[in-house]
Amino acid sequence: MAKQKKSTFERLRSGTMNRQQRRDLGRRLAGNDPGLTIVHPNAGGIDVGNESHFVAVPPDRDPNPVQEFGCWTADLKRMAAWLRACRIDTVAMQATGVYSIPLYDILTGHGIRVVLVNAQHTKNVPGRKSDVQECQWLMKLHTYGLLRDSFRLEEKMEGVRTIWRLRHRHLKDASRAVQHMPKALTKMNIQLANVISDITGVSGQAIITEILKGERDPWKLADLKHELVRASREEVARSLEGNWRADLLFELRQAVDSYRFAHQQMRECDRKLKSFLASLPTRSLERPNRSGEASATAPQEKKTLKKPKPKRNEPTIDLKAELKRICGVDLTSIDGINVITAQTILSEVGTDMSGFPTENHFTSWLGLTPSKDISGGKIIGLGKRKVQNRVTMAFRMAATTLLKQQDVPWEAGTGICANNCPPMLRQSRPWPATWPCWSTACSPAARLGWIEAPRPSSEGAPNGNWRA
Repeated sequence: MAKQKKSTFERLRSGTMNRQQRRDLGRRLAGNDPGLTIVHPNAGGIDVGNESHFVAVPPDRDPNPVQEFGCWTADLKRMAAWLRACRIDTVAMQATGVYSIPLYDILTGHGIRVVLVNAQHTKNVPGRKSDVQECQWLMKLHTYGLLRDSFRLEEKMEGVRTIWRLRHRHLKDASRAVQHMPKALTKMNIQLANVISDITGVSGQAIITEILKGERDPWKLADLKHELVRASREEVARSLEGNWRADLLFELRQAVDSYRFAHQQMRECDRKLKSFLASLPTRSLERPNRSGEASATAPQEKKTLKKPKPKRNEPTIDLKAELKRICGVDLTSIDGINVITAQTILSEVGTDMSGFPTENHFTSWLGLTPSKDISGGKIIGLGKRKVQNRVTMAFRMAATTLLKQQDVPWEAGTGICANNCPPMLRQSRPWPATWPCWSTACSPAARLGWIEAPRPSSEGAPNGNWRA
């Protein structure tokens, strides 16, 4: 018969330990004083859960330094009061989805600084956290300053982020409903998608609406097509002959109702987003004038352009003017950045970029930096970082739009790209006459039309075309 393993209660009551247990105990006792500098003496740790939270404070602050609190508001306030009674001014907890949001708000409201830690970072710190509870391990790491705070959006921008994310979910619901429309029509052998490229347009929606009202004459339905549709009236009519099954018509009606309801929700989000954006302060930036730009900055008469009509999925409000007022600059003037991309970046990052000391920190937060495995000063492996970031996806979508760009303006006679490529793309190096810029945004036609700008040779560098 196999030897039955003792429970933790029985093992602690018996008082006997084997060799492995004695070794672990010695390691644990040695770890109580690792010889590091204490950065936060009044630090605590919280293990966030769905139903309850475990909180740890230093052993000299309370006879029971580890306690469990519920997730309801009254218990969270009791937790904050207990931490204040234990003279805790900062706590560390892992950013576990939405479970940490109510706890963060209540603790900050009681004057306790909360450090949201990436769970992956706690694994990178050497040590054995299996010997102690998770909250005690977080408290220990935070006491010695081994945890890094995560970026958190400023409070005034949280409403904009919530509405913009909600609108994006409605947009995805509408796209799923659109996929069910041609599926139901094809089952009835109604080949409307073959003669009209977009069934969510004016012609497609007009024909589908009459079908759901009971119209079955293909020639009357074909008369509803717009004059810009390339297919002839006869071709459209022949494509509208099929079997009108009741179950498939019900499926088509459900898809159309879902599509229209999603767009109705999007319009309501636009109205709510407008109120949140209007509450944000106006920002004005003073841009220094460069030499030779005095005439360019002089006030000139501008032609009054007609405001473009928003497309089906675009917001119904004037986002471009609001973004320019809030940011102080026109972000859409950057190649590849449209209104939707700029709004996504603003809602996720905000206008306060002080959380990122340099652009390298911001790029690392986006997950666009490579992951390098270094051992002995040598790179032994490269890989991509798996980061789920909405701003990262927005930048990647903006980069793909530049591949279709044909014309790039150049400053005549200088060899400088008028798009103001990033400084990392304008390093000092010999430039061939047919490749003036390392930016992928510059088209080959613009590269071939580049005017050489020779510069004096420097020490250790060959003569040629150089750029700063």
